[in-house]
Amino acid sequence: MQDDSHLFPRDRQPAVRLVAMPKDTNAYGHIFGGWIMSQMDIAGSVAAVEYSNSRVVTVAVTSIEFHKPVFVGDLISCFAKIEKIGKSSLTVRVEVFAQRDRDNAVHCSKVTEAVIVYVAVTSLGKPQPLPVREEDFGHYR
Repeated sequence: MQDDSHLFPRDRQPAVRLVAMPKDTNAYGHIFGGWIMSQMDIAGSVAAVEYSNSRVVTVAVTSIEFHKPVFVGDLISCFAKIEKIGKSSLTVRVEVFAQRDRDNAVHCSKVTEAVIVYVAVTSLGKPQPLPVREEDFGHYR
């Protein structure tokens, strides 16, 4: 049996981590893609809010790829990394890994990835400038 535990990123912290549940499945027992997309949007917004110190709104999902299915009981970890910073927007890459128990061993797979754009906004929903920072983008990088 192939050892794929090295695929899980041990050098960074996930922004969101949860177990896929039966209520999140389609009629064939796979987890809905929309449920995964929702978790990815939450994870990406965690990175965007932390960097911007403000509210953010999702303005675009520029790409999304579903590589493998997610099943009930999979432990899902969403990792977010800021890739680009504009005047008021942040582009965040989110990668999703599934860990599952098969044959008494934990297996890991990258199941989905996306690039999502957020805009920092005021309490009235108007775009606002992002802070200028010299440091790295924190533990999301």
